[in-house]
Amino acid sequence: MVVIVVVVSVIALGDGDETTTVAPSASTSAKSPQEQKREAQGERADLTSFQLDDRSQAGITDVWVAWAIKNSSSEKSDYSWDWEAVDASGTRLENGTQLETDVQPGQTARGDSPTSLKGVKGIKLNITSFNRTASF
Repeated sequence: MVVIVVVVSVIALGDGDETTTVAPSASTSAKSPQEQKREAQGERADLTSFQLDDRSQAGITDVWVAWAIKNSSSEKSDYSWDWEAVDASGTRLENGTQLETDVQPGQTARGDSPTSLKGVKGIKLNITSFNRTASF
């Protein structure tokens, strides 16, 4: 009995390495390309839509950014992200920060904000940073 207790103690104490690795899954079901993309993007994938919306009419320029956020976490969340609008040559025309707060789990929040852009043709939107935090 004494020998067994000593061996168990040595095994239980180990060498102090507390790192873990995930065991391979026995599942053979493949994930869809959308699921794989969402996993690769992490929290950023919650920003399901971010685009320019040209509301110009009667010769008056009126370009907005519009977005949709879907909270895929299990807790109420706040989102903030920085963006830039660049032309085809890479010149930054405008940048900004957007904020959505108190988005419930599974909920989709939509928003929009005006810009000073003169048009949308040839303009590309880039997300330069993205953060999700639990809201309290």
